[in-house]
Amino acid sequence: MRVNHVGEVCAQALYQAQALSTRDPELKRKFEHAARDETDHLAWTQQRLEELGAHRSWLNPLWYAGSFGIGLIAGRAGDALSLGFVVETERQVEQHLDGHLDALPAADLRSQAIVRQMKDDEAQHAANAQLAGAVELPSAVRWAMRAAAKVMTTTAHYL
Repeated sequence: MRVNHVGEVCAQALYQAQALSTRDPELKRKFEHAARDETDHLAWTQQRLEELGAHRSWLNPLWYAGSFGIGLIAGRAGDALSLGFVVETERQVEQHLDGHLDALPAADLRSQAIVRQMKDDEAQHAANAQLAGAVELPSAVRWAMRAAAKVMTTTAHYL
């Protein structure tokens, strides 16, 4: 659950930076709406961590700052690429959440419910970004995103 919490910290930063970067008022509202969804996810994962007696990642400020910077870069690249970044991010998050669902104990219904709802919301964010004009990112960018996510998830698992 700590890894999911870190993901929500990163999502907050990404969406906030992308909202700051766009000049399109409607797109800004969409990014802000998605950030509010991620705020719910952040609260759910925080509460679940507390229920499990676990701690948040000690590196959360670093995750936030790095993700904010990435979000600014994506936003400055233009709205279509920024939206493409959302689509790819959310697809990768969905894959991670699928793996998490498979790994959760069958009896942990509370965590399963949280992860399932998060997965549904992330899929909706990707669909909304696609409808708003996302372009597909180059394969090298998608690969770099996967590599960065692997570093984050592996580190956050322990720290």
